[in-house]
Amino acid sequence: MGTITILPETTKNPITLIGERAGVCWGADTTDAAANYRRGWDCIESGHGRVLEYVNIEMILNGYSARVMREWYTHIGGAPTRLQASTRYIDYRAFDYIVPPSIDRNTEAKMRYISTMDTIRRTTAKLEEMDLPREDIANLLPLGMTTRVVDRRNLRNLIDMSHNRQCVRALWEFRECFDAICNGLIQYGLDNGSREWQAIVTTQMKPKCDVLGYCPEKHGCGRYPGREV
Repeated sequence: MGTITILPETTKNPITLIGERAGVCWGADTTDAAANYRRGWDCIESGHGRVLEYVNIEMILNGYSARVMREWYTHIGGAPTRLQASTRYIDYRAFDYIVPPSIDRNTEAKMRYISTMDTIRRTTAKLEEMDLPREDIANLLPLGMTTRVVDRRNLRNLIDMSHNRQCVRALWEFRECFDAICNGLIQYGLDNGSREWQAIVTTQMKPKCDVLGYCPEKHGCGRYPGREV
């Protein structure tokens, strides 16, 4: 499965930073870290989402499928930016790919899946030997191939993403990816002597049903009752 690397440019004390930025506009004393922390929590609990945009998250997402990255790119609020490994630089002879759990559990399905991937590998490698343009050969690559992305976004955008992508109806790989991000942020904070990421992840990053108290989906999983009409 893929890996998440939280980069050092990520904000180390996000709650304190939120309170410090808000304090400037409130005319408060922003030199007091404890007061900044309390003010930051007040902003979060009061739903003042704009100030969350000052918290920066930078990370490398490695080993997830091109398919899940296509879904990742739909979360464009707050002007996030990212770079993705070009298909021009794929190792056509040995590119990695994901095997969905449902296929991995089925012996015949797994055999056919792997056989198809091997055929694509051999074909793309052969086409490369024929000196065909890599950008043309890349059209054979499946969405299940793994890729590498460097991503930057703000906390408000990431929390909003969690409400949709931690839902059990979300793509299984995206759920695993988001869980890895949450764990990575918690560990990043602990490694830097701060529990602020742990507090944010455990209280703010959750499925939308946990936020709303009901399920807004037409076909829910049953954890919460549906929205009353």
